[in-house]
Parts: sequence; structure tokens; C-alpha cells
Amino acid sequence: MVVTSNGEEVQEQTKPEYDRKSELKAFDDTKTGVKGLVDAGVTKIPRIFIHDKSQLNDISTTSSVASLFSVPIIDFEGVDEGSAQRTGIIKKVRDACEKFGFFQVVNHGIAKYVMDDMIDGVRRFHEQDTEVKKGFYTRDLTRKFGYVSNFDLYTGPATNWRDTITCTMASQPPDPQELPAVCRDILIEYSKHMMRLGLVIFEVLSEALGLNPNHLKEMDCAEGLYVLGHYYPACPEPDLTLGSSNHADNGFFTVLLQDQMGGLQILHENQWVDVPPLPGALVVNVADLLQASPYNCDDLFVFYFGIFYSTLT
Repeated sequence: MVVTSNGEEVQEQTKPEYDRKSELKAFDDTKTGVKGLVDAGVTKIPRIFIHDKSQLNDISTTSSVASLFSVPIIDFEGVDEGSAQRTGIIKKVRDACEKFGFFQVVNHGIAKYVMDDMIDGVRRFHEQDTEVKKGFYTRDLTRKFGYVSNFDLYTGPATNWRDTITCTMASQPPDPQELPAVCRDILIEYSKHMMRLGLVIFEVLSEALGLNPNHLKEMDCAEGLYVLGHYYPACPEPDLTLGSSNHADNGFFTVLLQDQMGGLQILHENQWVDVPPLPGALVVNVADLLQASPYNCDDLFVFYFGIFYSTLT
């Protein structure tokens, strides 16, 4: 009860308490992810997806300082061991890792049609019949292949507008029949190409650290391959949420294949910097486990790890 200025007692109107946990569970139980909300025709995003304004305001790239930076683009033509170009490539990779923790690589040996097919395969999975897709929905990280919306759904401060497929392709790949038919062939093919490129990158990183080319491989750093396929459906209120909130990857490095929509940003010198899609390029992100600090001549050589996220466009 509250008392008005004229002495009358009236019932106080209170808003129902927001039960985030119940809303998260209700969303999770649908097994249809963010795509399911879009298919249902939502015009307002559920409260679980609304991010804190301070984080959203922090992503602006209008700063004149941020516009001065761009992620290095490195041509891997001639990266083969013994070639004349290899030394120059290693130096460029070293500089990019020291200054950014990121670089884009072109002429990496993976045909553009393979990359395009991989993007199409991810899209085909997420846009296939809902009942078929539900069969792969899981939060069991031991499964070789799975589909889920937000790994940290129950622990993150806000839910991202994103669905994801995950697949462990090495060192113990799944039986092909465990993979969805709509993307099975391209997952297998793309993973073979990525393992080959990954071995080359491990060699280059080893030499950039002043080590034997096989050093990181001999430490078994190149044994695993974990494939993620993110899907960002059109959002009715993109100014209130994010596709991927700011984070650092926890492996050795990530090789990121972008579509042409854009939205990827990295944190550099306290500024969020756009990484525009470049046809045929792959983005390499030095992750947490590959931070290194051996001495090289008189200088301490440090690999930065990357912090990045994706906006919704």
C-alpha cells in the first residue's frame, strides 16, 4: 500500500520480477536457437539478448585513431620451406603477431570455391528443416558434432544473437555418418585443407619465435582441429545486442573464414578496429596458448593474443 497526498490508500503497482534463469531455460528447451525466434517472426528481441549499454557503446569505430589501424595482409605465396620468399613471410608474421595478434593471409593454397562451399554448408545446416536440426542440438561437449546456441548460455551476462555448429575433426575425427548430410562432404574436405594450412602456420610461427620449424609440431600443438560454424540471423533490434561479445580464443590459434557481411572487430591499443572481409583471405588469430616470451637478441619478443567480437549487420 501507498498513501497519496490526500490521505487515500491505493494498491502499489509493481512490475513482475525478471526471471532470467527461467527465460534462458525456456529458450534452450526449444532447441531451435536464434533462428527459431526469427522463424517465429519476433519483432522485439527477448530480454536475455539485450547487452549492457556500456558494452554496446564501447564498440564504435568512428574514432580517428581506430581508422588509422588495419590488420596486416600477408601473402603466403612462396611460404614453402627453402623458398626465397619464406624469410620475408616469417618476418611479416612475426611483426603482425607482435603488434596485433592478428593477420590476414592470402594465397594460402585453399581454393575460393572450397571456402565458399564451407560457408554455404554452415548456412545449409542452420536453414534446414527444424525437426532434423533439433536432433543435433546438445550441450554435451564430448559429442563429435553438435549444434547449440551460446556455449555460455547459463553463465554469460547477456546472450549473443548467434547459433553455432561444432565439430572435432582431429585428432580423432568422427565417423562420417555422425555428420549431418547437408554439410558432411564439405566439412571433411575443408578440414583436410585446414590441417595442411595449419601445419604450415605452425612452422612459420616456430621460425618467427627463433625455433626449429618443427618445434611446435613436435610439442603436439598441431594435433587437434575444432571447427565452429557461427550463424547470425537477421536481428529485429541489432542496436541492442551482439553476434559475439568480446572474448579471446583459448587454443593455439584460430583461422577464421568470414563471409562478405562484415562485422568482425579486434581490440588494438584500446580501440575496436574493423576487419573488413577480403575475398579469398583467412584471418589468423593468435590465441591464449600461443603467448610466448623467449629472448631474441636483446629484445623480449612477445606474441599478443587477440580479443575480438562480431557485430550484427
